[in-house]
Amino acid sequence: QVQLVESGGGLVQAGGSLRLSCAASGNIASINVMGWYRQAPGKQRKWVAAITSGGTTSYADSVKGRFTISRDNAKSTVYLQMNSLKPEDTAVYYCQSIQPVGTTWGQGTQVTVSS
Repeated sequence: QVQLVESGGGLVQAGGSLRLSCAASGNIASINVMGWYRQAPGKQRKWVAAITSGGTTSYADSVKGRFTISRDNAKSTVYLQMNSLKPEDTAVYYCQSIQPVGTTWGQGTQVTVSS
């Protein structure tokens, strides 16, 4: 079983930066992919970025060139560096892991970008 805990959210002005962290624990060796999703008020949860166990990264078009996903295997942590933030980036950000037995979600962290 895998557990995920996000941190790093907060309030930032447009154009600013934040770094989110997702610390994994439990059976982390089974994780194939880790990713970030976000959910704005009244909207569906949407995929933001992902990184495979081999280090391959992918991004939604809306964040490409502004967000960077990375991982520190020694710390069992995945990061989402968010630069040039826009008000439309405001959402609760969720970490997700995918392993053979299923999918795990973190509790979410709020990111608010003021104009």
